[in-house]
Amino acid sequence: MTNGFNANGAMSQLLLLLGDQLDHHHPIFQSLDTVQDTIIMAELVSETHYVPHNKLKIALIFSAMRHFADELKQRGFKVSYYPYEDTEGWCADFKQLLEKQLSEKTYQSLHLIEAGEHRLQEQFLHWQQSWSIEVKIHPASHFFFSVRQMQDWFGGRKAPRMEHFYRWARQKTGLLMQGGEPEGGQYNFDKHNREPWDANKTPPPPITFPIDSSTQNVLELVEERFADFPGQLKHFDFAVTTKQAEQALQDFIEHRLPEFGAYQDALSDKNSKLYHSLLSAYINLGQLNPMAVCQAAERAYYEGKAPLNAVEGFIRQILGWREYVRGIYWWQGKDYADRNALRATRALPDWFWSGNTQMRCLQKAIQSSLESAYAHHIQRLMVIGNFALLAGLDVKAVCQWYLAVYIDAFEWVELPNTLGMALYGDGGLLASKPYAASGRYIHKMGNHCQHCRYKPTRMTGPDACPYNALYWHFIHRHRERLEKNRRMGLMLSQWQKKSNEEQQAILDWAEHNLGTLSQL
Repeated sequence: MTNGFNANGAMSQLLLLLGDQLDHHHPIFQSLDTVQDTIIMAELVSETHYVPHNKLKIALIFSAMRHFADELKQRGFKVSYYPYEDTEGWCADFKQLLEKQLSEKTYQSLHLIEAGEHRLQEQFLHWQQSWSIEVKIHPASHFFFSVRQMQDWFGGRKAPRMEHFYRWARQKTGLLMQGGEPEGGQYNFDKHNREPWDANKTPPPPITFPIDSSTQNVLELVEERFADFPGQLKHFDFAVTTKQAEQALQDFIEHRLPEFGAYQDALSDKNSKLYHSLLSAYINLGQLNPMAVCQAAERAYYEGKAPLNAVEGFIRQILGWREYVRGIYWWQGKDYADRNALRATRALPDWFWSGNTQMRCLQKAIQSSLESAYAHHIQRLMVIGNFALLAGLDVKAVCQWYLAVYIDAFEWVELPNTLGMALYGDGGLLASKPYAASGRYIHKMGNHCQHCRYKPTRMTGPDACPYNALYWHFIHRHRERLEKNRRMGLMLSQWQKKSNEEQQAILDWAEHNLGTLSQL
C-alpha cells in the first residue's frame, strides 16, 4: 500500500462514476490529476437486479460506460473499470467495490457526484458521515438546476404546479424569451400540439448506429446473463458515445422537430416513434446536456427551420417537465414511493409482461415497451397508465414495471411520472386532476381502434371497449374525492345524469371486466 502521496507531495483522489453520470464536461474532471488520481467505474449486480431491467437498457448503459471509460483513458485519465463479468462473483454493490479499492491504496479523498435516486444518495451520505476518508459530494451536471435550487423553489409553495415552475425556468434560463417576455407572447402552445394521427404521414426513421466490437461484447454478455429479462437485443441501434448522441440530436432537429409539435400526442398503429426525439436516454445518462439540447431546438426556430409550437413543446418537455418531476422527487423524499391515495392494489394482468391482450392500443404500447424499451409519452400516460388507473392496478407494481421496461427510466423521473401523473397516487400533488379517459380519447388520437376487436362506441357487452365502462366505474367509486376537484365537475355531472338502470349496467359490466382482466 502506498502512502497516498504523489511525487509532488499531493495526496491522490478517488472518483466514483456511475452509469448515468457520463458527462465529459462535469467540472470534477478539471480538478483531477491525470497521473495520480483514479476514476473507478463498475457494472454491478445491485444495479441490474433491483427490478428486471430491459435488456436493451442494461446493454445501453454498459456499452455507454465502457466507451466513456475508453474516452477518459484517451484523455489521459487513470480509470479502474470493472466489467460485469469480473464483479458478479464477488462485488454486490458500490460499498463493497470502494472498500476493496480503498484497501489497496490510500487516498486523501473520495469524490462522488450526487446520485439520481434516494437509495444511492442515502449510501453516499452515510459514507460521508461514517467513513474516515474525506467524502465530497458534487452536484450533477446534466440538469438545469441543482437539488438545492429545486428544494428552494418547491419548498416555498403549497401547490407547486408545473406551469408555474416552467415559467420560472424559462425566465431563469432565457430560453425562448425576448426582453423578459415569452417568444410569441405566451409560454405554452400546447393547444397547437394535439393533432390526431394522420395515416398518410410517413415520419422519417431516426438515425441508427452500427454495433462495434465493444458493444457486441456487451450484447453477448447481456443475452447470456439476463436471458429472462424483457427486451429484444435485435433492436439495439442506439448511440453509445457522446459524439453519436450529438448526431442523434442533430438528426431530430433536422428531420423530425418541425412536425413534432402537432403530432406529439398522436397514436399510430404502425409506429411508436413518429416524430419524437428519442433523446431522453442520452440526456438521462449525461451524454447530452439539456441546455445544449434546448438551445439546438431554439436555434432551429430562430433560423426558420421549425415552428414555435414544435420548439416550445419540445423545450417544455425538457426544461419544464423533466426538471419539474425531478424537483417533486427530491422535495417529497423517499416516502413518496409509498403513497397510494386511491388505494389501488389490484394485481397486474400477466399480459403486462407479454403484450398478449386483445385491446389493440395496449397491445401495441406494451409490446413496444417490452421489445424495444420505448413508448412515447401518450402511450405511457393515456394508454398504459390510464388503463392502470381505471382498473386500480397496484401502484408499486405499476411503478416497478415502468422502471423496468423503459430505456430512459431512472427512479427520479419514473416515480413522479407514474405514481403522480399516471396513477394519481399522490392525491393530486403533481397532477391537478386524474388523467382518466375513456376509449373515445384513444379513438380520437389515432387509428388503433380500427384494428381492434373492441368498439370505442360501445359501453357494455363483449364488443365494448373496456376503457369505457372502467372509466365510469372509476368516476363512480372515487366520486366523493372527485367532487372536491372542480376540474372533474363536468364528468361527475354526466355520470349523475345517467339513469339508475344505465349506471348499474355500466358498473356491472365494469366489474365483469375487472374480474376477467387476464382475458381482455
